[in-house]
Amino acid sequence: MKKYVKKVILEYEKKILSSCSLRDLDEFDRLIKRLNHERLIHLLVTMFYALLTIIFMAMGLLSGYFLIIFGILLIFVLCYVIYYFWLEKHIQYLYTLYDKMIEKVGDFK
Repeated sequence: MKKYVKKVILEYEKKILSSCSLRDLDEFDRLIKRLNHERLIHLLVTMFYALLTIIFMAMGLLSGYFLIIFGILLIFVLCYVIYYFWLEKHIQYLYTLYDKMIEKVGDFK
């Protein structure tokens, strides 16, 4: 997904510099909606893993074996949080590109 988002950003940065049409704007809007769905799914998965991590941390007080699972889940949560914030940052940048495209298309009307 990271490669795809980076490719999309480069593609639309080039379109803004050259020329963009209403069709490009509509296509970009649909792309942002799809990526927002992706962002929502990753948020839900991250929250699920965080909840499981907290549960296994609490269960670790009962038995030390649960701390092993807690450690594994903690690594997953950290990876998901890092990826989620990366995705969030880049989607926010796509909003900026979308605003620039609106200005560019508005100039040609």
